[in-house]
Amino acid sequence: MAKILIRRNIPLDSQDHVMDLLNRMRSIAVTRPGYIHGESLKRLDMPGEILVISSWQSVRDWENWVSNPERLEIQEKIDFLLGEETQYEVYEYI
Repeated sequence: MAKILIRRNIPLDSQDHVMDLLNRMRSIAVTRPGYIHGESLKRLDMPGEILVISSWQSVRDWENWVSNPERLEIQEKIDFLLGEETQYEVYEYI
């Protein structure tokens, strides 16, 4: 199983729009092969910072999702609103 950590710093004036895009992305992700679950957390001491933890059956399933054209289109919009490229940390159980 793979766990993906995704941190984003969302500008306050873009939060509603980014959250709408993230919700759209998650609604697509749940239909993808290998998707297990995901959770979104907001950091209490840093307004605008969120952490998404995504669980997949394998790193390969995650990689297939990351390269999905529909996801890439949404991700591009998110990165534009963030003003930076989203960074991913990929972990696998040992």
